[in-house]
Amino acid sequence: MRVARFAIADADPRYGIVDNDDEIVVLAGDPIFSGFQPTGERLPLADVRLLAPVIPRSKVVCVGLNYADHRADMSNIEAPENPLIFLKPNTAVIGPGEAIQIPPVEGRITHESELVVVVGRIAKQVKAADWRDYVFGFTIGNDVSARDQMFADGQWARAKGYDTFAPIGPWIETELDPSNLEIQSHVDGEPRRHGNTKDLIYDLPTLFEYISDVWTLLPGDIIMTGTPSGLGGFVAGQTVDITIEGIGTLSNPARNRDSA
Repeated sequence: MRVARFAIADADPRYGIVDNDDEIVVLAGDPIFSGFQPTGERLPLADVRLLAPVIPRSKVVCVGLNYADHRADMSNIEAPENPLIFLKPNTAVIGPGEAIQIPPVEGRITHESELVVVVGRIAKQVKAADWRDYVFGFTIGNDVSARDQMFADGQWARAKGYDTFAPIGPWIETELDPSNLEIQSHVDGEPRRHGNTKDLIYDLPTLFEYISDVWTLLPGDIIMTGTPSGLGGFVAGQTVDITIEGIGTLSNPARNRDSA
């Protein structure tokens, strides 16, 4: 089931189920909190604007260096023995079609194509065997990074936390086996990153147990699980497309941030 958050013109966001690739079955409220309650209304998918399918209540959790080939690419960063986790603010989240705003900083801006776990209920010290009981579904994420700032600062909060640096979408897939999914990205149609979730160093049950031991996860929080290897750089005027098998494609243009 594909759950979307959408708007028509400037109206308030609504929720629905994408049906037959061309319609939205409108729901009475956010299904994470209200369950699946159809209103009886159907809308053409072409007539709505898809939004970020969830706005995390408290945090965006990210996992770094979680594919061996990407870890090799980042050999100048010493990988810890445990999962490398960090946070982005929820103000970094944008939806499909929204522009990644590139700040006026020196160096490269890169995309990272990632499977995203959407938390469905409060999770604290969850055992790996029980992780799916706390998951609402899965979507696509782009962990945008000001790569040279990562190295200059010695930590990642600024480089990865800018507004618009966490695109997610286009919807949440609730019925998916995430263990063997192809991930690929393109910039202006040129192939860039490519990998498969079966190659995660720390799989999703392991990550969920580890992260929920550190932070209490709230409904609507998301976990970006790491990026495969490949070229990630992009500039203003280009479009980043990330496709994950079984979910779809997240597409975002890039532009320079307004100076005002």
